[in-house]
Amino acid sequence: MKQMSGQDAAFLYGETPNWHMHVSGLMIVDAANAPGGWTFEKFREIVISRIPETPQLRWRYVDVPFGLDRPSWVEETDIDPDFHIRRIALPRPGGAKELAEVVGRLASYKLDRSRPLWESWCIEGLEGGKVAIVVKMHHAIMDGATGAGLTEVLLDLTPEPRPAVTELTEEIPDSREPSQMELFTRAAVRTWYRTPFRVARFTRQSISQLFSVIPILRGEQPISLPLSAPRTILNSDPTPRRSFSAAHLDLDRVKEVKDAYGVKLNDVVLALCSTAIRNYLIKQDDLPEATLIAQCPVSMRTESDDDVGNKVASLFTSLATDIDDPGERLLKIHESTQSAKEMREAMAAHQIMGLTDTTPPGLIALAARMYTGAGLASRTPPAVNVVVSNVPGPTFPLYVAGGRLLGMYPMGPLLMGMSLNITVFSIDGKVDVGIMSCPDTVPESHLIGEYMEAALVELEDAAPVAADEATD
Repeated sequence: MKQMSGQDAAFLYGETPNWHMHVSGLMIVDAANAPGGWTFEKFREIVISRIPETPQLRWRYVDVPFGLDRPSWVEETDIDPDFHIRRIALPRPGGAKELAEVVGRLASYKLDRSRPLWESWCIEGLEGGKVAIVVKMHHAIMDGATGAGLTEVLLDLTPEPRPAVTELTEEIPDSREPSQMELFTRAAVRTWYRTPFRVARFTRQSISQLFSVIPILRGEQPISLPLSAPRTILNSDPTPRRSFSAAHLDLDRVKEVKDAYGVKLNDVVLALCSTAIRNYLIKQDDLPEATLIAQCPVSMRTESDDDVGNKVASLFTSLATDIDDPGERLLKIHESTQSAKEMREAMAAHQIMGLTDTTPPGLIALAARMYTGAGLASRTPPAVNVVVSNVPGPTFPLYVAGGRLLGMYPMGPLLMGMSLNITVFSIDGKVDVGIMSCPDTVPESHLIGEYMEAALVELEDAAPVAADEATD
Protein backbone atom coordinates (compact mmCIF):
# COMPACT_ATOMS: atom_id res chain seq x y z
CA MET A 1 0.00 0.00 0.00
CA LYS A 2 0.93 3.66 -0.41
CA GLN A 3 -0.43 5.95 2.29
CA MET A 4 -1.88 9.30 1.27
CA SER A 5 -0.53 12.59 2.48
CA GLY A 6 -2.60 14.58 4.95
CA GLN A 7 -3.56 17.06 2.24
CA ASP A 8 -4.72 14.32 -0.14
CA ALA A 9 -6.75 12.66 2.62
CA ALA A 10 -8.36 15.99 3.48
CA PHE A 11 -9.63 16.37 -0.09
CA LEU A 12 -11.07 12.86 0.10
CA TYR A 13 -12.67 13.14 3.54
CA GLY A 14 -13.76 16.75 3.12
CA GLU A 15 -16.19 15.74 0.39
CA THR A 16 -19.89 16.14 1.15
CA PRO A 17 -23.06 15.71 -0.95
CA ASN A 18 -22.67 19.39 -1.95
CA TRP A 19 -18.87 19.65 -2.08
CA HIS A 20 -17.62 17.50 -4.95
CA MET A 21 -13.86 17.17 -4.61
CA HIS A 22 -13.10 16.23 -8.18
CA VAL A 23 -11.34 18.44 -10.69
CA SER A 24 -12.30 18.32 -14.34
CA GLY A 25 -11.06 19.42 -17.71
CA LEU A 26 -12.89 20.07 -20.96
CA MET A 27 -10.91 19.48 -24.16
CA ILE A 28 -12.17 20.66 -27.55
CA VAL A 29 -10.72 18.59 -30.40
CA ASP A 30 -10.68 19.26 -34.16
CA ALA A 31 -12.00 15.85 -35.20
CA ALA A 32 -12.89 16.86 -38.76
CA ASN A 33 -9.25 17.30 -39.82
CA ALA A 34 -7.76 14.29 -38.03
CA PRO A 35 -5.66 12.18 -40.44
CA GLY A 36 -7.49 8.95 -41.16
CA GLY A 37 -10.60 10.19 -39.38
CA TRP A 38 -11.42 10.55 -35.69
CA THR A 39 -13.30 7.78 -33.92
CA PHE A 40 -14.29 7.08 -30.36
CA GLU A 41 -12.77 3.60 -30.65
CA LYS A 42 -9.37 5.09 -31.51
CA PHE A 43 -9.60 7.50 -28.56
CA ARG A 44 -10.61 4.66 -26.23
CA GLU A 45 -7.65 2.49 -27.27
CA ILE A 46 -5.21 5.36 -26.77
CA VAL A 47 -6.46 6.05 -23.24
CA ILE A 48 -6.22 2.34 -22.39
CA SER A 49 -2.68 2.22 -23.77
CA ARG A 50 -1.63 5.11 -21.47
CA ILE A 51 -2.95 3.52 -18.26
CA PRO A 52 0.35 1.70 -17.50
CA GLU A 53 2.29 4.99 -17.43
CA THR A 54 -0.35 6.94 -15.49
CA PRO A 55 -0.53 5.98 -11.79
CA GLN A 56 -3.65 8.09 -11.19
CA LEU A 57 -5.65 5.87 -13.52
CA ARG A 58 -4.66 2.63 -11.76
CA TRP A 59 -4.89 3.38 -8.06
CA ARG A 60 -7.90 2.65 -5.87
CA TYR A 61 -8.12 3.94 -2.33
CA VAL A 62 -8.52 1.75 0.76
CA ASP A 63 -10.34 3.37 3.67
CA VAL A 64 -9.39 3.06 7.34
CA PRO A 65 -12.26 2.20 9.73
CA PHE A 66 -13.78 5.26 11.44
CA GLY A 67 -11.32 7.56 9.64
CA LEU A 68 -8.70 7.02 12.35
CA ASP A 69 -5.79 7.38 9.94
CA ARG A 70 -5.07 8.46 6.40
CA PRO A 71 -6.26 6.00 3.73
CA SER A 72 -3.90 4.31 1.30
CA TRP A 73 -3.68 3.52 -2.40
CA VAL A 74 -3.51 0.02 -3.87
CA GLU A 75 -3.02 -1.06 -7.47
CA GLU A 76 -6.34 -1.96 -9.09
CA THR A 77 -5.76 -5.21 -10.96
CA ASP A 78 -9.13 -5.38 -12.71
CA ILE A 79 -9.85 -2.03 -14.39
CA ASP A 80 -13.00 -1.95 -16.50
CA PRO A 81 -12.21 0.52 -19.33
CA ASP A 82 -15.84 0.81 -20.39
CA PHE A 83 -16.81 2.05 -16.93
CA HIS A 84 -14.21 4.84 -17.02
CA ILE A 85 -14.29 5.75 -20.74
CA ARG A 86 -17.78 6.68 -21.87
CA ARG A 87 -19.53 8.16 -24.89
CA ILE A 88 -22.48 10.54 -25.21
CA ALA A 89 -23.83 13.00 -27.78
CA LEU A 90 -25.08 16.57 -27.62
CA PRO A 91 -28.62 17.55 -28.55
CA ARG A 92 -28.94 19.65 -31.68
CA PRO A 93 -27.62 22.09 -32.76
CA GLY A 94 -24.55 21.09 -30.72
CA GLY A 95 -23.43 24.64 -29.92
CA ALA A 96 -21.74 26.23 -26.92
CA LYS A 97 -24.99 26.39 -24.94
CA GLU A 98 -25.74 22.69 -25.33
CA LEU A 99 -22.14 21.78 -24.52
CA ALA A 100 -22.10 23.89 -21.35
CA GLU A 101 -25.31 22.26 -20.13
CA VAL A 102 -23.93 18.74 -20.61
CA VAL A 103 -20.57 19.60 -19.01
CA GLY A 104 -22.33 21.11 -16.00
CA ARG A 105 -24.45 17.98 -15.68
CA LEU A 106 -21.39 15.71 -15.78
CA ALA A 107 -19.69 17.80 -13.11
CA SER A 108 -22.74 17.60 -10.84
CA TYR A 109 -22.21 14.10 -9.49
CA LYS A 110 -19.38 12.50 -7.55
CA LEU A 111 -17.00 9.80 -8.66
CA ASP A 112 -17.55 6.15 -7.73
CA ARG A 113 -15.22 5.48 -4.78
CA SER A 114 -15.22 1.71 -5.27
CA ARG A 115 -13.06 2.16 -8.40
CA PRO A 116 -10.06 4.26 -9.46
CA LEU A 117 -11.19 7.86 -9.10
CA TRP A 118 -11.48 9.03 -12.71
CA GLU A 119 -13.81 9.18 -15.68
CA SER A 120 -13.44 10.26 -19.29
CA TRP A 121 -16.45 11.30 -21.36
CA CYS A 122 -16.32 11.64 -25.14
CA ILE A 123 -19.01 14.12 -26.22
CA GLU A 124 -19.94 13.94 -29.89
CA GLY A 125 -22.30 16.02 -31.99
CA LEU A 126 -20.56 19.40 -31.69
CA GLU A 127 -21.02 21.81 -34.54
CA GLY A 128 -18.11 22.26 -36.95
CA GLY A 129 -16.95 18.64 -36.80
CA LYS A 130 -15.51 19.01 -33.31
CA VAL A 131 -15.47 16.58 -30.41
CA ALA A 132 -15.40 17.45 -26.70
CA ILE A 133 -13.76 15.32 -24.01
CA VAL A 134 -14.42 15.77 -20.31
CA VAL A 135 -11.96 14.18 -17.88
CA LYS A 136 -12.87 13.99 -14.18
CA MET A 137 -10.33 13.10 -11.48
CA HIS A 138 -10.51 13.33 -7.74
CA HIS A 139 -8.49 16.12 -6.15
CA ALA A 140 -6.88 13.51 -3.87
CA ILE A 141 -4.78 12.26 -6.80
CA MET A 142 -3.85 15.47 -8.57
CA ASP A 143 -3.26 19.19 -8.23
CA GLY A 144 -2.87 21.82 -10.92
CA ALA A 145 0.77 21.04 -11.68
CA THR A 146 0.28 17.28 -11.95
CA GLY A 147 -2.87 17.90 -13.97
CA ALA A 148 -0.85 19.83 -16.53
CA GLY A 149 1.73 17.04 -16.61
CA LEU A 150 -0.99 14.44 -16.97
CA THR A 151 -2.25 16.28 -20.04
CA GLU A 152 1.09 15.79 -21.74
CA VAL A 153 1.03 12.07 -20.92
CA LEU A 154 -2.47 11.42 -22.29
CA LEU A 155 -2.04 13.63 -25.37
CA ASP A 156 0.43 13.47 -28.28
CA LEU A 157 2.88 15.89 -29.88
CA THR A 158 1.92 14.79 -33.39
CA PRO A 159 -1.27 13.57 -35.08
CA GLU A 160 0.24 10.09 -35.06
CA PRO A 161 -0.10 8.62 -31.53
CA ARG A 162 3.13 7.44 -29.96
CA PRO A 163 3.68 3.74 -29.19
CA ALA A 164 2.07 2.33 -26.07
CA VAL A 165 4.09 1.74 -22.90
CA THR A 166 3.50 -1.64 -21.32
CA GLU A 167 5.66 -1.38 -18.18
CA LEU A 168 3.91 0.13 -15.15
CA THR A 169 5.31 3.42 -13.84
CA GLU A 170 5.25 4.26 -10.11
CA GLU A 171 3.96 0.83 -9.27
CA ILE A 172 2.99 0.26 -5.64
CA PRO A 173 5.35 -2.52 -4.44
CA ASP A 174 3.03 -4.32 -2.00
CA SER A 175 -0.52 -3.82 -3.23
CA ARG A 176 -2.13 -6.46 -1.02
CA GLU A 177 -5.31 -5.05 0.50
CA PRO A 178 -5.25 -5.57 4.29
CA SER A 179 -8.28 -6.64 6.25
CA GLN A 180 -10.39 -4.05 8.06
CA MET A 181 -9.17 -5.36 11.43
CA GLU A 182 -5.55 -4.99 10.36
CA LEU A 183 -6.19 -1.44 9.14
CA PHE A 184 -8.01 -0.52 12.35
CA THR A 185 -5.29 -1.93 14.62
CA ARG A 186 -2.51 -0.22 12.68
CA ALA A 187 -4.38 3.11 12.62
CA ALA A 188 -5.20 2.98 16.34
CA VAL A 189 -1.54 2.48 17.25
CA ARG A 190 -0.39 5.25 14.91
CA THR A 191 -3.02 7.67 16.17
CA TRP A 192 -2.26 6.99 19.83
CA TYR A 193 1.50 7.25 19.31
CA ARG A 194 1.90 9.97 16.66
CA THR A 195 -0.92 12.46 17.22
CA PRO A 196 0.43 14.11 20.43
CA PHE A 197 3.85 14.64 18.82
CA ARG A 198 2.32 15.98 15.62
CA VAL A 199 0.11 18.42 17.53
CA ALA A 200 3.11 19.63 19.54
CA ARG A 201 5.18 20.16 16.37
CA PHE A 202 2.32 21.93 14.64
CA THR A 203 1.83 24.23 17.66
CA ARG A 204 5.52 25.17 17.69
CA GLN A 205 5.42 25.74 13.94
CA SER A 206 2.35 27.98 14.20
CA ILE A 207 3.96 30.11 16.92
CA SER A 208 7.13 30.53 14.83
CA GLN A 209 5.08 31.45 11.77
CA LEU A 210 3.09 34.02 13.74
CA PHE A 211 6.24 35.81 14.91
CA SER A 212 7.70 35.71 11.39
CA VAL A 213 4.71 37.49 9.81
CA ILE A 214 4.19 40.19 12.46
CA PRO A 215 6.64 42.58 10.71
CA ILE A 216 4.79 42.05 7.43
CA LEU A 217 1.41 42.71 9.02
CA ARG A 218 2.81 45.92 10.49
CA GLY A 219 4.23 47.04 7.14
CA GLU A 220 2.88 49.79 4.90
CA GLN A 221 1.28 47.45 2.38
CA PRO A 222 -2.16 46.11 3.38
CA ILE A 223 -2.40 42.33 3.69
CA SER A 224 -5.46 40.36 2.57
CA LEU A 225 -6.36 37.75 5.14
CA PRO A 226 -8.93 34.94 5.13
CA LEU A 227 -12.23 35.64 6.94
CA SER A 228 -11.99 39.33 5.98
CA ALA A 229 -13.96 39.03 2.74
CA PRO A 230 -17.33 40.79 2.29
CA ARG A 231 -20.42 38.67 1.74
CA THR A 232 -21.86 38.40 -1.78
CA ILE A 233 -24.09 35.97 -3.69
CA LEU A 234 -20.88 34.12 -4.53
CA ASN A 235 -20.64 33.00 -0.92
CA SER A 236 -23.69 30.85 -0.51
CA ASP A 237 -23.05 27.18 0.13
CA PRO A 238 -23.44 25.35 -3.21
CA THR A 239 -26.04 22.70 -3.91
CA PRO A 240 -24.97 19.54 -5.78
CA ARG A 241 -25.78 21.17 -9.15
CA ARG A 242 -23.00 22.66 -11.27
CA SER A 243 -22.87 25.15 -14.12
CA PHE A 244 -19.99 25.57 -16.58
CA SER A 245 -18.96 28.48 -18.76
CA ALA A 246 -15.73 29.45 -20.47
CA ALA A 247 -13.66 32.26 -21.93
CA HIS A 248 -10.93 32.20 -24.54
CA LEU A 249 -8.20 34.88 -24.77
CA ASP A 250 -5.04 35.47 -26.77
CA LEU A 251 -1.89 34.90 -24.67
CA ASP A 252 0.19 37.48 -26.56
CA ARG A 253 -2.34 40.20 -25.75
CA VAL A 254 -2.26 39.25 -22.07
CA LYS A 255 1.56 39.37 -22.10
CA GLU A 256 1.52 42.79 -23.75
CA VAL A 257 -0.65 44.10 -20.92
CA LYS A 258 1.76 42.54 -18.42
CA ASP A 259 4.74 44.28 -20.02
CA ALA A 260 2.92 47.62 -20.34
CA TYR A 261 2.14 47.76 -16.64
CA GLY A 262 5.35 46.09 -15.41
CA VAL A 263 3.53 43.40 -13.45
CA LYS A 264 3.38 39.60 -13.44
CA LEU A 265 1.28 37.52 -15.80
CA ASN A 266 -0.68 36.16 -12.84
CA ASP A 267 -1.53 39.73 -11.82
CA VAL A 268 -3.11 40.34 -15.22
CA VAL A 269 -5.07 37.08 -14.93
CA LEU A 270 -6.38 38.15 -11.52
CA ALA A 271 -7.26 41.59 -12.87
CA LEU A 272 -9.24 40.06 -15.74
CA CYS A 273 -11.14 37.86 -13.30
CA SER A 274 -11.64 40.81 -10.95
CA THR A 275 -13.13 43.04 -13.64
CA ALA A 276 -15.38 40.27 -14.96
CA ILE A 277 -16.66 39.43 -11.47
CA ARG A 278 -17.06 43.12 -10.63
CA ASN A 279 -19.17 43.75 -13.72
CA TYR A 280 -21.20 40.63 -12.98
CA LEU A 281 -21.92 41.73 -9.39
CA ILE A 282 -22.87 45.22 -10.60
CA LYS A 283 -25.43 43.64 -12.92
CA GLN A 284 -26.72 41.54 -10.02
CA ASP A 285 -26.81 44.68 -7.81
CA ASP A 286 -24.55 42.92 -5.32
CA LEU A 287 -21.15 44.64 -5.54
CA PRO A 288 -19.92 45.34 -1.97
CA GLU A 289 -18.06 48.49 -0.99
CA ALA A 290 -15.13 46.47 0.34
CA THR A 291 -12.85 44.63 -2.09
CA LEU A 292 -13.35 40.95 -2.84
CA ILE A 293 -10.67 38.52 -1.63
CA ALA A 294 -9.38 35.65 -3.77
CA GLN A 295 -7.64 32.45 -2.75
CA CYS A 296 -4.92 31.50 -5.23
CA PRO A 297 -3.51 27.96 -5.02
CA VAL A 298 0.27 27.90 -5.47
CA SER A 299 2.29 24.83 -6.40
CA MET A 300 5.02 23.89 -3.92
CA ARG A 301 6.62 21.34 -6.28
CA THR A 302 10.16 21.41 -7.57
CA GLU A 303 10.79 20.87 -11.29
CA SER A 304 11.73 17.21 -10.78
CA ASP A 305 8.82 16.43 -8.42
CA ASP A 306 6.11 14.49 -10.24
CA ASP A 307 4.66 12.49 -7.33
CA VAL A 308 0.98 11.67 -7.42
CA GLY A 309 -1.09 13.86 -5.11
CA ASN A 310 -1.14 17.46 -3.93
CA LYS A 311 1.61 19.83 -2.95
CA VAL A 312 -0.11 23.18 -2.88
CA ALA A 313 -0.28 26.22 -0.64
CA SER A 314 -2.55 29.26 -0.83
CA LEU A 315 -2.07 32.98 -1.33
CA PHE A 316 -4.81 35.38 -0.29
CA THR A 317 -4.98 38.50 -2.41
CA SER A 318 -7.20 41.51 -2.92
CA LEU A 319 -9.08 41.73 -6.22
CA ALA A 320 -9.38 45.52 -5.80
CA THR A 321 -13.04 45.47 -6.87
CA ASP A 322 -13.55 48.69 -4.92
CA ILE A 323 -11.47 50.58 -7.52
CA ASP A 324 -13.21 51.88 -10.63
CA ASP A 325 -10.20 52.40 -12.90
CA PRO A 326 -9.01 49.09 -14.48
CA GLY A 327 -5.36 50.15 -14.62
CA GLU A 328 -5.30 51.22 -10.98
CA ARG A 329 -7.10 48.00 -10.12
CA LEU A 330 -4.35 45.94 -11.78
CA LEU A 331 -1.58 47.82 -9.96
CA LYS A 332 -3.37 47.39 -6.64
CA ILE A 333 -3.68 43.66 -7.29
CA HIS A 334 0.05 43.55 -8.05
CA GLU A 335 0.82 45.19 -4.70
CA SER A 336 -1.43 42.72 -2.93
CA THR A 337 0.09 39.64 -4.58
CA GLN A 338 3.61 40.82 -3.77
CA SER A 339 2.67 41.23 -0.10
CA ALA A 340 0.97 37.83 -0.14
CA LYS A 341 4.10 36.19 -1.57
CA GLU A 342 6.24 37.85 1.08
CA MET A 343 3.97 36.49 3.80
CA ARG A 344 3.91 33.04 2.21
CA GLU A 345 7.71 32.91 2.07
CA ALA A 346 7.99 33.99 5.71
CA MET A 347 5.57 31.26 6.78
CA ALA A 348 7.19 28.61 4.56
CA ALA A 349 10.52 29.13 6.31
CA HIS A 350 8.96 27.54 9.42
CA GLN A 351 6.70 25.05 7.63
CA ILE A 352 6.99 21.52 9.00
CA MET A 353 3.53 20.12 8.41
CA GLY A 354 0.01 21.24 7.61
CA LEU A 355 -3.07 21.12 9.80
CA THR A 356 -4.29 18.11 7.82
CA ASP A 357 -1.21 16.16 8.95
CA THR A 358 -2.25 16.47 12.59
CA THR A 359 -5.98 15.82 12.24
CA PRO A 360 -7.48 12.34 11.81
CA PRO A 361 -9.42 12.23 8.52
CA GLY A 362 -12.59 11.19 10.34
CA LEU A 363 -12.64 14.53 12.17
CA ILE A 364 -12.24 16.36 8.86
CA ALA A 365 -15.27 14.52 7.48
CA LEU A 366 -17.27 15.28 10.63
CA ALA A 367 -16.35 18.97 10.52
CA ALA A 368 -17.32 19.25 6.84
CA ARG A 369 -20.71 17.69 7.44
CA MET A 370 -21.37 19.81 10.51
CA TYR A 371 -20.46 22.94 8.54
CA THR A 372 -22.90 22.19 5.74
CA GLY A 373 -25.59 20.65 7.94
CA ALA A 374 -25.71 23.65 10.28
CA GLY A 375 -25.74 26.12 7.40
CA LEU A 376 -22.65 27.88 8.74
CA ALA A 377 -21.81 29.28 5.30
CA SER A 378 -24.56 31.88 5.79
CA ARG A 379 -23.78 32.51 9.47
CA THR A 380 -20.01 32.98 9.46
CA PRO A 381 -17.78 35.44 7.59
CA PRO A 382 -16.71 34.11 4.18
CA ALA A 383 -13.19 32.69 4.17
CA VAL A 384 -12.69 34.25 0.72
CA ASN A 385 -15.00 35.21 -2.13
CA VAL A 386 -13.62 33.12 -4.98
CA VAL A 387 -10.83 30.68 -5.84
CA VAL A 388 -8.72 31.69 -8.85
CA SER A 389 -6.11 29.24 -10.15
CA ASN A 390 -3.59 30.03 -12.88
CA VAL A 391 -1.84 26.97 -14.31
CA PRO A 392 0.81 27.25 -17.06
CA GLY A 393 0.53 24.59 -19.73
CA PRO A 394 2.54 23.48 -22.76
CA THR A 395 3.41 26.11 -25.36
CA PHE A 396 3.14 23.77 -28.35
CA PRO A 397 0.27 22.04 -30.21
CA LEU A 398 -1.14 18.79 -28.82
CA TYR A 399 -3.27 16.10 -30.40
CA VAL A 400 -5.95 13.67 -29.24
CA ALA A 401 -6.35 10.52 -31.34
CA GLY A 402 -5.10 12.48 -34.36
CA GLY A 403 -7.26 15.56 -33.81
CA ARG A 404 -5.61 18.83 -32.83
CA LEU A 405 -6.44 20.19 -29.39
CA LEU A 406 -8.27 23.50 -29.87
CA GLY A 407 -8.98 24.34 -26.25
CA MET A 408 -8.45 23.11 -22.69
CA TYR A 409 -10.77 24.44 -20.01
CA PRO A 410 -10.06 23.28 -16.43
CA MET A 411 -12.72 23.23 -13.72
CA GLY A 412 -12.02 23.34 -9.99
CA PRO A 413 -14.29 22.29 -7.08
CA LEU A 414 -16.75 24.39 -5.10
CA LEU A 415 -16.63 24.21 -1.32
CA MET A 416 -16.95 26.00 2.02
CA GLY A 417 -19.44 28.70 1.14
CA MET A 418 -17.89 29.48 -2.24
CA SER A 419 -20.09 28.95 -5.28
CA LEU A 420 -17.58 30.16 -7.88
CA ASN A 421 -14.24 28.75 -9.00
CA ILE A 422 -12.19 30.14 -11.90
CA THR A 423 -9.27 28.18 -13.33
CA VAL A 424 -7.03 29.61 -16.04
CA PHE A 425 -4.86 27.43 -18.27
CA SER A 426 -2.39 28.81 -20.82
CA ILE A 427 -1.66 26.48 -23.73
CA ASP A 428 -0.30 26.87 -27.26
CA GLY A 429 -0.54 30.67 -27.34
CA LYS A 430 -4.02 30.80 -25.78
CA VAL A 431 -5.51 31.50 -22.38
CA ASP A 432 -8.44 29.19 -21.67
CA VAL A 433 -10.65 30.05 -18.71
CA GLY A 434 -12.90 27.46 -17.08
CA ILE A 435 -15.64 28.84 -14.83
CA MET A 436 -17.41 26.46 -12.44
CA SER A 437 -20.35 27.69 -10.40
CA CYS A 438 -23.60 26.58 -8.80
CA PRO A 439 -26.66 27.68 -10.80
CA ASP A 440 -28.84 27.66 -7.68
CA THR A 441 -26.75 30.35 -5.98
CA VAL A 442 -24.93 32.17 -8.82
CA PRO A 443 -27.46 32.92 -11.57
CA GLU A 444 -26.35 33.80 -15.11
CA SER A 445 -22.76 32.87 -14.36
CA HIS A 446 -22.04 32.65 -18.09
CA LEU A 447 -21.85 36.44 -18.02
CA ILE A 448 -18.54 36.23 -16.12
CA GLY A 449 -16.95 34.47 -19.08
CA GLU A 450 -18.51 36.91 -21.52
CA TYR A 451 -17.07 39.85 -19.57
CA MET A 452 -13.48 38.53 -19.83
CA GLU A 453 -12.81 39.88 -23.35
CA ALA A 454 -14.15 43.31 -22.40
CA ALA A 455 -11.94 43.27 -19.30
CA LEU A 456 -8.87 42.67 -21.47
CA VAL A 457 -9.85 45.50 -23.83
CA GLU A 458 -10.25 47.85 -20.85
CA LEU A 459 -6.72 47.08 -19.66
CA GLU A 460 -5.33 47.52 -23.17
CA ASP A 461 -7.04 50.90 -23.56
CA ALA A 462 -5.84 52.06 -20.12
CA ALA A 463 -2.26 50.81 -20.56
CA PRO A 464 0.54 53.37 -20.04
CA VAL A 465 2.03 54.73 -23.25
CA ALA A 466 5.76 54.03 -23.61
CA ALA A 467 8.04 57.08 -23.82
CA ASP A 468 9.26 56.25 -27.35
CA GLU A 469 5.66 55.85 -28.56
CA ALA A 470 4.62 59.16 -27.01
CA THR A 471 7.27 61.06 -29.00
CA ASP A 472 6.30 59.58 -32.37
